[in-house]
Amino acid sequence: MARILVMDDDDTVREATASFLESERFEVVAVADGAAGIEEIKKQRFDLVVVDVFMPGMDGLETTRAIRQLDSTVPVIAVSGFMLGNLRLEMPNFDTMAAEVGAFWTLYKPFHPAVLLQTIREALGGAKPAAVSNG
Repeated sequence: MARILVMDDDDTVREATASFLESERFEVVAVADGAAGIEEIKKQRFDLVVVDVFMPGMDGLETTRAIRQLDSTVPVIAVSGFMLGNLRLEMPNFDTMAAEVGAFWTLYKPFHPAVLLQTIREALGGAKPAAVSNG
């Protein structure tokens, strides 16, 4: 069973993601911020990390850089919800930004759970990194 670390400051997203992944038989540790995630990585090994790009304090890009210093091989999926209400704002290229700090996959919120599951399976299976939309 793969062990996945989920980092997201949005309680609803974090809890829903963890619950979904547990229902798919993954072992999940879920934390609310990057600092807590880094502490978990120092304590135990993970097979995959899902990190929100926008978190207070240590954002997801900074967190991914720190993850890479601790474990250069763990696959990282960066997720981003750069929206204002129901409107997706003109956004920076998070695919490139995330890739520059070591994330291999990017998902945009809201994403369908099946897209997350497919991305996780590809990452765990060693598939080549790819940017993924909200599917």
